[in-house]
Amino acid sequence: MILFRVVAVSCLSCLLATPASLAESFDRLAFYKYLHRHPELSFQEESTATYLADTWRSAGFEVTESVGGFGVVGVLRNGEGPTVMIRMDTDALPITEQTGLAYASTQRAIEQTGQEVGVMHACGHDIHMTVGTETALNLAGNRDAWRGTLVVIAQPAEERGAGARAMLEDGLFERFPIPDYNLSLHTLATLPAGKIGYVSGWMMANVDSVDIHLKGVGGHGAYPHNARDPVVLAASIIMDLQTLVSREIAPIDPGVVTVGSIHAGTKHNIIPDSATLQLTVRSYSDATRKALLDGIKRIALKNAEAMGFGAELAPEVIMKDEYTPALWNDPKLVAREVEVLKSAIGTGNVIEVSKEMGGEDFARYGRTSHKIPSFMMRVGVVPEALWQQHQTDGTPLPSLHSPFFAPDPEKSIQTGVDAMTAMALDLLTKEPSPN
Repeated sequence: MILFRVVAVSCLSCLLATPASLAESFDRLAFYKYLHRHPELSFQEESTATYLADTWRSAGFEVTESVGGFGVVGVLRNGEGPTVMIRMDTDALPITEQTGLAYASTQRAIEQTGQEVGVMHACGHDIHMTVGTETALNLAGNRDAWRGTLVVIAQPAEERGAGARAMLEDGLFERFPIPDYNLSLHTLATLPAGKIGYVSGWMMANVDSVDIHLKGVGGHGAYPHNARDPVVLAASIIMDLQTLVSREIAPIDPGVVTVGSIHAGTKHNIIPDSATLQLTVRSYSDATRKALLDGIKRIALKNAEAMGFGAELAPEVIMKDEYTPALWNDPKLVAREVEVLKSAIGTGNVIEVSKEMGGEDFARYGRTSHKIPSFMMRVGVVPEALWQQHQTDGTPLPSLHSPFFAPDPEKSIQTGVDAMTAMALDLLTKEPSPN
């Protein structure tokens, strides 16, 4: 089902100032609600990919599917000029929606663990796809206003930090035009709809997942001297891990080491023979990341040694492959585009926001050998009534990844489209960067 027809618009001011013509060319709410009702988990985004591919293809894009799994690449060539890439992420989360919306997701799926789960777009990827697609259609219908090449990508598995790497390993920058600039967006659950947030420099963190498997010698709880207790070892490791950030990392250099899971034992009076810790580790700089990961391994091994666990009982420290690198927003590109954003949606609607310790694998597209300047903007999504309540009496705002996360789609998407279209047109009517 295709929900648009392209209407030519002759200038940027017309494109941004006439919402009626935009609504006529693309039914954004129908598109958004379809995506929201039909979420798919990471590496299961087959129907979502087909829906986007069909839409882009009908607008004149050269479309390639199955790039890095269920990734989609659309290319629109419009003469000599810069190449701009707009990235959208497509996967949803294993969350049962509780918003009560008429278009709430009721989808169920099998997660990678084999568990059946509810599925929800609780991180705004449905907003991202709608904004990116409408921006692409605006540019396709307004080719007189720009020159160059537009590349749009629908990336799978952002929530697992694996989709960008999969697309790059499948030849994204070898098989398709290499961008001069990368653009993307992410919803922000602490900013009202109608606002755009930005961060210059580091915006989101390195994200590592670490498993620590502890080996022990089981025994009776009444005779601990005959055992080697992995629970006590786990407790010592957990406490010592807290010193990595507080005593080994400079106070002005952010870092997080959180033990999110500990599993051991079956009964009150049995000392188990194993324990498992699961950690999330956050940082910005590569040096800090290395210090934290090296420190985790050292603390695990040395604690076991100090407690008399022999070499045969040495802990196993596993760094998970699905690492997400820190996201760097190119300061020069940000400075340039902030002025464009202010012109497009109003100075008072463009706000500098705080960097975060969350993760985003959009970072990978700017970390290849091409060193492509990249910028991810934040799109406010909080409905006006809820925002006013929050300001008045502190009513909590549902966070990203909450089963109650419910953006104001019309205002959020409109603002995102105006902002993204303005930035893309700015970059596609200028000379390409030296990169």
